[in-house]
Amino acid sequence: MNPSIDTIASSKHLAVVGVSDKSFGGIIYKTLKKNGYVVYPVHPTRESFDGDRCFASVRYLPPQVKSAILAVSPEAADRVVDDAVLAGMTHLWFQQGKDFSGPAAKAQARGIQTVCRKCILMYAQPVGGIHSVHRLVVRIFGRL
Repeated sequence: MNPSIDTIASSKHLAVVGVSDKSFGGIIYKTLKKNGYVVYPVHPTRESFDGDRCFASVRYLPPQVKSAILAVSPEAADRVVDDAVLAGMTHLWFQQGKDFSGPAAKAQARGIQTVCRKCILMYAQPVGGIHSVHRLVVRIFGRL
């Protein structure tokens, strides 16, 4: 298994980039928050999300936040990687569903550990609902 999965999933301070009411980023944020993670919403134009102050960029996060989940387009992810380097982030999770090979390679070239083509909700504890079923299926077929 990718050790970055364990590092990010076991971190209690996580940024979620791309939060909104109509995106999977919003679902990720609310689920992690409900499950006890200290989450930091990142959105370039929102002032708040789910009652919490939004950060315009990962550059402005508190220094203890070293990992971020990206639920944005690959083009936006490319800019987030640049900001993550400036912020000294160590881990980025590119949420499944899009081709993040370019931004992920860029992050890795700059020393940031990455996770791609996986859903954080299948790994962040406690895993529940449909994500626990998906996790079981992946384990059975040996792709975890």
